[in-house]
Amino acid sequence: MTASLIRTMLAASLLIALMALTGCGSRDPAAAPAKAAAADADHAEAGHDDDHDDHDAPERTTIAAAMAEQAGIRVAPVVAGTIADEHDVQGLLTPVDGRVAQVMARFPGPIRSLRANVGDRVRAGQVLASIESNLSLTTYTVTAPIGGVVLARQAQVGGVAGEGTPLFEIGDLSTLWVDLHIFGNDTQHITAGVPVTVSRMTDGVSQATTLERVLPGTATASQSTVARATLRNDDGQWRPGAAVKARIVVATTPAAQVVPLSALQTMDGKEVVFVREGETYTARAVTLGARDAGKVEVLDGLTLGEEVVVEQSYVVKADIGKAGASHEH
Repeated sequence: MTASLIRTMLAASLLIALMALTGCGSRDPAAAPAKAAAADADHAEAGHDDDHDDHDAPERTTIAAAMAEQAGIRVAPVVAGTIADEHDVQGLLTPVDGRVAQVMARFPGPIRSLRANVGDRVRAGQVLASIESNLSLTTYTVTAPIGGVVLARQAQVGGVAGEGTPLFEIGDLSTLWVDLHIFGNDTQHITAGVPVTVSRMTDGVSQATTLERVLPGTATASQSTVARATLRNDDGQWRPGAAVKARIVVATTPAAQVVPLSALQTMDGKEVVFVREGETYTARAVTLGARDAGKVEVLDGLTLGEEVVVEQSYVVKADIGKAGASHEH
């Protein structure tokens, strides 16, 4: 290859390289970054709008009436009500003074028969035992001084009854006292005349009554003040000696709007209730005030008459959660 040919080939290669550089240089060097920045801005703006829409969109779901009925969802209108100042206490059931009687032998002698056992119901004047008198060697009967239930029997057939020896104990348990133990500052504002609801611990059955009196002394063992009420015992299921729970209502305060505690749920750190319109359930954030064992005052977020879910509200919350997850997907 001659030197002239080599020089020609090198010149052609250089020309091709210069053309390539010139072609690349013809593009605006700021165009690509500008377009990328514009795309990023558009994407950020679109993302911001999406977030804004998600934030402002109410959390709601639609549940057909038949499905809501099947799920046990119940609604009730927002109403005015009262909030109670309540105190939970415990106590014991005791027989009423004067309604327990001892059955005694009038004369000493052997016991020939006994006609009642513990737990039997007896009427006043009913024969309970026969005893042979050591003085007259005749048999006399012992009768029930009051009607009630046999609480104890201290005699056996063939045994000897001494004069004045108790044979039976009978109690009229148709009514009982409930002695409630009150501690600390509660003793300063619990007074006679306020309503109280007493509940059995065995089965939760409750009975409403009124606090009759606050006893003047202090229970030595517990250092509590005893407040006393009377309970009817028609079914015989309230038993002396049994522990009970009670709720004493000291005062009530009116509230413009109340809902049951069962209506409340928490979403995104806020307390909400679910308002129903037709078959649509919408989460509504609420501002709450005072509450008691069953209700809470609503200060803001609802209006009187709106229907809110008061039973199975967690079902509505779960359905809204599923709807939100589906939307995000």
